[in-house]
Amino acid sequence: MTITAEQPRRTLARPTPAGSAAAVVVLALLGAAIWAFVSLRLNVATFVDGAANAVDFAARTVPLDFPPLGELLALCGQTLAIVVCATLLASLISAPVAVLAARNTSLGGTSRLGARVIIVVARAIPDVVLAIVFFRMFGFGGLTGVLAMGLHSIGMIGKLYADAIEQIDEGPRTAIRAAGGTRLQQLVGGVLPQVMPSFVATSLHRLDINLRVSVVLGFVGVGGLGQAISDALRTLDYQRGMALASVVFLLCVLVEVVSGAIRRGLLGVREERRSPLRRRVQVPAPREEGVVSGKTGSNRLSPSRPISPPWTPARVRRSGYWLLTALVVAASIWGADISFDQFQRAITDFGPTLALFWPPETGGVLAELLAELLVTIQIALAATLIGAVLALPVGALAANNVAPNPAVAKFFRGVVLAGRGVPELVLAIVFVVITGLGGVAGALALGVGSVGLLGKLVADSLEEVDRGKEQALRAAGATRLQVFFAATVPQAAPAFVGHVLYQLDTNLRSATLLGLVGAGGIGYYLLNASRVLEFGVVTTVLVLTFAVVMLVELLAIWLRRVVR
Repeated sequence: MTITAEQPRRTLARPTPAGSAAAVVVLALLGAAIWAFVSLRLNVATFVDGAANAVDFAARTVPLDFPPLGELLALCGQTLAIVVCATLLASLISAPVAVLAARNTSLGGTSRLGARVIIVVARAIPDVVLAIVFFRMFGFGGLTGVLAMGLHSIGMIGKLYADAIEQIDEGPRTAIRAAGGTRLQQLVGGVLPQVMPSFVATSLHRLDINLRVSVVLGFVGVGGLGQAISDALRTLDYQRGMALASVVFLLCVLVEVVSGAIRRGLLGVREERRSPLRRRVQVPAPREEGVVSGKTGSNRLSPSRPISPPWTPARVRRSGYWLLTALVVAASIWGADISFDQFQRAITDFGPTLALFWPPETGGVLAELLAELLVTIQIALAATLIGAVLALPVGALAANNVAPNPAVAKFFRGVVLAGRGVPELVLAIVFVVITGLGGVAGALALGVGSVGLLGKLVADSLEEVDRGKEQALRAAGATRLQVFFAATVPQAAPAFVGHVLYQLDTNLRSATLLGLVGAGGIGYYLLNASRVLEFGVVTTVLVLTFAVVMLVELLAIWLRRVVR
């Protein structure tokens, strides 16, 4: 009898070429980030040398010099009005764009491709470049900020809207189509009710982002708190500048808290712990026409009545939020100081204005711009590395299933919220004063600023893992640390890679903007070119930035598909 050895069973999936290529790319990005970190000379000596500057800067900012209350309220009102109008404009434009971009609602391949191109291009063009163009067209006023932030926001809002539409339950839409409903009726009755919660949440989230972006646009002529901070820092009035920056921080935190409350109240969000398979929906039997009704037993037709939900306290609260939203929008349109006369004049001068930005500058300045573009890329890579290293422990401790107790999770959620409230430009100004002009300040500002968003994304990803694997390891006697590294981290790792790539994409655009305050990179040349009316240089900076952002965007899309 011949005895054959039993073949060992394979416990791991065989590596695929795409998976191996993705691993190589991720390692290459990690190596590039470490190289950027070293090249920018981010080390302990930098912080030691800047310690004296930090003390001196702190002494020059206190006591904070707040403007009179009436002036401060006017600045806050103008800023919030511009931000609300910009977000509203982006939301209104993004809705039809998302319908055309979603796979299940597009009119065809051509319309879907065109809508996707609009979304990607809107994301790739920095809002500060749009602000420079619109400032040349409209001059001072809220219209410049509304259009710059609004059109750029289409990139994010349109993408998330389209993703929400693609994830709907097709049942209601199919039923409306089977009953003879038109395409518009299918969208209004079968799609919109399902995606409305996601639409509102996305718009409120973008509102928070636009509030921080408004500070950046103040440096290129958009009014509000950003312009007041720019004027104060230009005259080295750090007491007034930091006072206004603290007001922006409080506004960002307040808007974040209020928008979260509105989301929960307006949408009636409730955490559902039960499995969807166990839910039961009881549908009352339809009343047939011609049944015997009434005490007399006469055969009468029952009148048709519109079905309306009762006015419960929850419905009253939601209606109140809708009314409050309408009032805020109306007040914002009035408070943004939008001049439609400027808009009409700009339409007449549209062609000559765009002609100023063409052709791009390709002379001797191109080599210098390419060198500064490399610095911008280094800043983004180093900042993403710093943000990832800091956000992983902060986000882990903010997750309810990882933190030792709810109090710790709540504390670190507060840390994440505070991190999201500080605009990166304000951090860049502080680090420029402490460490001097250059890429070090930009990398530190973006790295610290990344903790807010990246920490929140990490915490959410850790909380969304399958808890069954964690419970199985705990039942086997595993420690908390073993459960974290053996069950929690492996499940959340693909999402974490996607979040880091998204942060890198964001940091590339932000690194361009931080150059406005001397934090290194190509943004410094962008600001100077706009001030001396060298608009060809502005176009060159736009083309270079657009190419890099598009490359990272395509790389991120491919990696997300592979690691999913």
